Amino acid sequence: MEGAITRKQIAGITIEIQETRIGDDIVLILAGGDKPHIGCVVQVVPRPSLTNDGSISVTSSVLNLTGHKDEFLCRKLAEKRCRETGRIVVCTGGVHIENITKEQIHKLLEEI
Repeated sequence: MEGAITRKQIAGITIEIQETRIGDDIVLILAGGDKPHIGCVVQVVPRPSLTNDGSISVTSSVLNLTGHKDEFLCRKLAEKRCRETGRIVVCTGGVHIENITKEQIHKLLEEI
């Protein structure tokens, strides 16, 4: 099961996102920085918005490894893809940067 790999440079950090299909569902793997790893797993399920306007909302479930902050990137990525496709999405992975700056963190969250 191989999928499309997208590479991005964000705030001087190389990020790779691999997307693979399992039937109708989507698996995303996020890796980057000095030491890519698995820091969390996020599962996102589409549902009709509670506003009844016909839009798609999502419900997310998250498993974090103690001390890891990867949820913020993986969750944003998975929720965005789920809304775009209306499919169940699981995202796992992690980005580790030694001495990351607040500016780099903000850029990653903006541009992922």
